[in-house]
Amino acid sequence: MEKKKLQSISIAALIVSILPLATLIPSFLHLSLSDGIRTVWAGANIVFVLLGLILSVICVRNRESRSVINIVSTAISAFWLLLMVGIVALALFLTFVQ
Repeated sequence: MEKKKLQSISIAALIVSILPLATLIPSFLHLSLSDGIRTVWAGANIVFVLLGLILSVICVRNRESRSVINIVSTAISAFWLLLMVGIVALALFLTFVQ
């Protein structure tokens, strides 16, 4: 029972980790979104990244539940987190340089 629960959590973590890619859909369709929608979408992406990372770490921490799905999900979430931290650091740097 515990293994099945962790397996469903690992699949959910992978799906949540991939959801920030949905941000690219309007770009591919050449749609422009209003500022409010972009702000909400950015907030949702932050939540998805953090939730995916937390779920992935929960699954990877358990030695019996480690699988390729869990490792890939953790790597994707870590990449998104590093990307977001880098963007914030660059924005702060550019703000204080000017």
